[in-house]
Amino acid sequence: MTPQAPNIDLKSGLLLLVLASVWGGFFFFAEIALREIGPFTIVLYRVFLAALALFLVVRWKGIEIPRSIKVWLCYLVMGALNNAIPFSLIFWGQVTIDSGLASILNGTTAVFGAVVAGLLLVDERLTARKIIGALFGLFGVAVIMGFDALTNFDLRNLAQLAILGAALSYSFAGVWGKRFLGGYPPLMNAFGMLVGSTLLMIPVATLTEGSPTLTLSVEVWASISALAFLSTAFAYLLYFKILAQVGSANLMLVTLLVPPMAIGLSVTFLNEHIGTAAWIGFAFIAFGLAITDGRLLGKLKGKITYG
Repeated sequence: MTPQAPNIDLKSGLLLLVLASVWGGFFFFAEIALREIGPFTIVLYRVFLAALALFLVVRWKGIEIPRSIKVWLCYLVMGALNNAIPFSLIFWGQVTIDSGLASILNGTTAVFGAVVAGLLLVDERLTARKIIGALFGLFGVAVIMGFDALTNFDLRNLAQLAILGAALSYSFAGVWGKRFLGGYPPLMNAFGMLVGSTLLMIPVATLTEGSPTLTLSVEVWASISALAFLSTAFAYLLYFKILAQVGSANLMLVTLLVPPMAIGLSVTFLNEHIGTAAWIGFAFIAFGLAITDGRLLGKLKGKITYG
């Protein structure tokens, strides 16, 4: 039986809220930056500046930087799966759909991640509970997109599918990181994958959107800086701190907190409107995550169960 996850105390709970806020702000800041530059250029700025910030932290902590080509190839793949591909898909999707809706669709990451890990990792078997949780999550997505989406593809539907593709990419990144990067310090892994994603995004952004420009408004530069330093570099530092305190199972709960944070920002400052279908879909996604996690339902039965 898997050991019980540590309880969340007040301090850890507050840290979870802070992490949800900076990750929720990711969608909000992207919406502002997209007013002046393309999605791939935003990704490049984000990962490059975040890599610089984490490099300073890695050097300050005296963490040894690997010299093995094999390790850096693993970081390149991790950078593609966890940064370059999902960031690009999310930003591209936000050209068409609102940031609040994007954050809800991205909330499927934890549910998809449990299924992908169950299929590809021998120590995280795919259980009936995880399958049921995934089905609830997919039903929530169908409610959001509309049940006629499969027969009536338009740009909005493609944008929503792009966000789901990002969630799936995050899921494969989790498996890759666990299989190939488990023996290295987490901060080094974060820095390495950001370097990898920067190398990937330089040609992508340049070939599709031209050379990055520095002549941007103060508002857009502020958003890019927030994306890089708050929603990426600081978020990773916070992520690993929370992970050490309460474990990965409790950290999954942040997935439920990010959409309300993102929606609150978008409604307050961008005058976006989230329709009823999106809220109903989010409820199904949240319930799917609760089933996948298992502890909430276990407590309702008077005990904690694990699949």
